[in-house]
Amino acid sequence: MITLDVTLIVHLVIMLTMMFVLNAILYKPILAILKKRQEKIDGLNNDADQFEENARHRQAEVDKKMHEASMKAKKALDGARSEAQVVGAEKLAAIRQEADGEKEKQLSALRTEIQTARKELQDNTAGFAQEMAAKILGRSLEA
Repeated sequence: MITLDVTLIVHLVIMLTMMFVLNAILYKPILAILKKRQEKIDGLNNDADQFEENARHRQAEVDKKMHEASMKAKKALDGARSEAQVVGAEKLAAIRQEADGEKEKQLSALRTEIQTARKELQDNTAGFAQEMAAKILGRSLEA
């Protein structure tokens, strides 16, 4: 059975004293250390979040600049390509024009030679006819 005597009161006093002493010496410092640790962890988490946000912003900027550079390079390449096509077309047109001029020149010379040959043949037609008649008849047609 439980007896109520002075030892019970002494135990209660010792327990309460130990509770205040341990609270002051042990629990409060440990709670303060845990609180500082949690604050430090929260600060590091905030820093990490901020670094991640900065990294995302920088990556977005890099992506934007890469896209702009890509578009600029594509535009420059397209411009150079179209310029090369224009220059090529101009050179091709000049070569065609030169070839057409040379062709016309040669055709004109050929036409002149053909007309000269026709004129010579027409001028010599009478002589050819006499020679052929002489060969067919076997005698000279000169009077």
